[in-house]
Amino acid sequence: MSNPREIIAKRVARFFNEGDVVNLGIGMPTAVANYIPAGSNIMLQSENGFIGLGPTPSQGQEDKDVVNAGAAPVTILPGGVCFDSATSFALIRGGHLAATVLGALEVDEKGNLANWMVPGKMVPGMGGAMDLAAGARKVIIAMEHTTKEGAPKILKKCTLPLTAAKEVDYIVTELGVMKVTKDGIVLKELASGVTVEGIQSKTEAKLIVPSTVGSMEL
Repeated sequence: MSNPREIIAKRVARFFNEGDVVNLGIGMPTAVANYIPAGSNIMLQSENGFIGLGPTPSQGQEDKDVVNAGAAPVTILPGGVCFDSATSFALIRGGHLAATVLGALEVDEKGNLANWMVPGKMVPGMGGAMDLAAGARKVIIAMEHTTKEGAPKILKKCTLPLTAAKEVDYIVTELGVMKVTKDGIVLKELASGVTVEGIQSKTEAKLIVPSTVGSMEL
């Protein structure tokens, strides 16, 4: 059985179309690169300055000079290109990203995102997530549905400092796929074995349940 992170990454990888330029944020979103179909024309961008992000390297095959924005080892596919930070953020801020995939600490029913600061913990700063959430045409959140303690991460209102306001479009967790709309969060797909009642019990925000809910096929 796939673990929650694999379930999430596999489903997120199905959002994209041929020709899309897609940013993968640090942490869980980087796993999405492992499930992009081989030979597709979906170009993955890393904010530290390259397009052509490939799958995670095998253990022992890492190149210390090829890392993503979180300093984790990655690969660059043939034809990939490197550039400076100014060019990278011109691409992001100029609206050239079809989508960005970001992790989150909290998301709420208004599409607000908190993913950078936990009070009382030392953090280096917000990084590029603010620019990515505002600049990408589609913002997809890839996260586990609850905290390690079992607390909901999809809330009526975020309690942590925001990264971006009203920018989230989709939320993908191991339990399902949700779309943020002006009316609230619509449940679009359920993972295998998950019921509407089950996902709602782990979600603080009230989910809008249409007459037909799809299956989160992987």
